[in-house]
Amino acid sequence: MNFKDKIRVIPDYPQPGIKFKDITTLLKDGKMFKVAIDQLVERFKDHEIDVIVGPEARGFVVGTPMSYAMEIGFVPVRKPGKLPSETVEAKYSLEYGKDSLAIHKDAIEPGQRVLIADDLLATGGTIAATLDLIKQLGGIPVGAAFMIELSYLNGRDQLEGIDVFSLVQY
Repeated sequence: MNFKDKIRVIPDYPQPGIKFKDITTLLKDGKMFKVAIDQLVERFKDHEIDVIVGPEARGFVVGTPMSYAMEIGFVPVRKPGKLPSETVEAKYSLEYGKDSLAIHKDAIEPGQRVLIADDLLATGGTIAATLDLIKQLGGIPVGAAFMIELSYLNGRDQLEGIDVFSLVQY
């Protein structure tokens, strides 16, 4: 299946010169979405994984069906102030500033093997912060699954030593 046929490219969004990769057109095709999730699950089914972590919001869209199919838990990573219990935070750089992410302190137990799931790997800032959170809690990041990878932005550099898989590369 050619997933690129189902990913809409929107020019000049969110700013001039950017070609935004929109997965909502893939998501609304139930059969294609199922195939995408099935392929991500297949790629990591033989890894020993205890839990899947996904950064908001599209990491939820990818990670929760994967965790369901693999019969393992899902842990959300959110913006600070969005989780109801005690959290730890990690800061990361954006093109025009800084941001941070949070995870519940009790979301991952020391030694648990963790798979990160998200829609897109670009520069790797969000994923680097997610890795930081996993490591703060004593988790062991073993893999990262993405629907799309913008390989020209070198986000894989943030994931050294981790098994990375993306369905589509641009």
